[in-house]
Amino acid sequence: MKEWTIENWKQQQEQNGLVAFYLYTPMCGTCAVASKMMDVIENLLPDLPLGKANINFLENLAMDYQIESVPCLLISENGNVEKLYAFQSVPFLYDKLKKVVD
Repeated sequence: MKEWTIENWKQQQEQNGLVAFYLYTPMCGTCAVASKMMDVIENLLPDLPLGKANINFLENLAMDYQIESVPCLLISENGNVEKLYAFQSVPFLYDKLKKVVD
């Protein structure tokens, strides 16, 4: 996954019907596990625009979307943004994103 800025996120939302933005912090143990899960998702869904960002550097984004904790996955489907905090498993994430992609 490439590191995205807020501008990258907005640009991807304008260009694609479905976009996912993974937010994390480096010192978060749960984020380390979630990052590995997201790497698998990236390989399983190569056509999905998927970026990541250290939320510590995106304070405005955190406030705009009222991010409560990390890891957090923002899923934008035609401009409607859903926040996902409980990643649960790779199959759960895959099913969640795949049904939107199809």
